[in-house]
Amino acid sequence: MPLDPKLLEILVCPLTKGPLTMSADRQELISWSARLAYPIRDGIPIMLVDEARELGIDEERTS
Repeated sequence: MPLDPKLLEILVCPLTKGPLTMSADRQELISWSARLAYPIRDGIPIMLVDEARELGIDEERTS
């Protein structure tokens, strides 16, 4: 289930309060400033820092 674009406009990183970028292929919301990826499960973003994965050193911003 795709994430509603309006929801993406209002969501921010809970750690930095910065913008998020959608990674459709991995079903994650990326916070480049925090270097965290928040999972999207069944169309619901899981906006908990404890549930986020740290971005690898080789993962670079592409958008």
